[in-house]
Amino acid sequence: MTSLFLRSIVLVGILTLSNLTTADTAVVRLATTTSTDNSGLLALLLPEFEKHTGIKVQVIAVGTGKALRMGRDGDVDLVLVHAPAAEKAFVDAGYGVDRNNVMYNDFVLVGPAADPAGISQSGDASIALQRIAAGKALFVSRGDDSGTHKKEHELWRSAGIAPAGDWYREAGQGMGKVLQISGELDAYTITDRGTWIAYRDKSTLQVLFEGDPRLFNPYGIIAVNPQRYPDINYQGAARLIDWITSETGQQMIGGFNISGTHLFTPSANTSQVARH
Repeated sequence: MTSLFLRSIVLVGILTLSNLTTADTAVVRLATTTSTDNSGLLALLLPEFEKHTGIKVQVIAVGTGKALRMGRDGDVDLVLVHAPAAEKAFVDAGYGVDRNNVMYNDFVLVGPAADPAGISQSGDASIALQRIAAGKALFVSRGDDSGTHKKEHELWRSAGIAPAGDWYREAGQGMGKVLQISGELDAYTITDRGTWIAYRDKSTLQVLFEGDPRLFNPYGIIAVNPQRYPDINYQGAARLIDWITSETGQQMIGGFNISGTHLFTPSANTSQVARH
């Protein structure tokens, strides 16, 4: 009886472990940008993925910098971000594998309708930022190491400016909150077009500068390297990557719109050549 009882205990333990393992692999952790979340895109895509695969996606919406740090620490299974140089460094350092293009849109400079710095008449993004700095017009930066923040600093460097002073405010917030703050202060800011379209009806700001090729904004999806972190759900991550870059996933991205305006252009298996 004792032997039979012990065998039963072991069997229950094995079955319980098996069930836990199955449950664990049915959840994939995705660190992504606030733009993919705030825009409403993930709310469209992920229920379809879950319905087709049975895999639940746990979304952690943060800035690109934090998303990549979570990947480096093995705290998530994959990342969906928009900072090509940082993505390349992440993969080259051995933290990520299987990077794929997903989609792109662009950045725009928004500000008060009165446009006190006159950036709407600028010939390029550098001139627009130089006018903001010269006039000490209020500018709200995300200040959070996000992809948008990285792009902003790249543009300031191109303009030959190190922004500082009372006119330059670092919010340390996501894009939606920064748009809200900028509207309340009648300030300028840079935003990805997707989040802008999702928030524009709630804002007093206007798009004042767009179209510079340097405002191109590509998104990539990357699995965390299972050789570095054997406990991550690489199988689930690979299935999400395959699905979001599949014809079905890409069609859904291309069809996603708000009030008839498309937010993202699908780009899987392309070189993501800028439109400008």
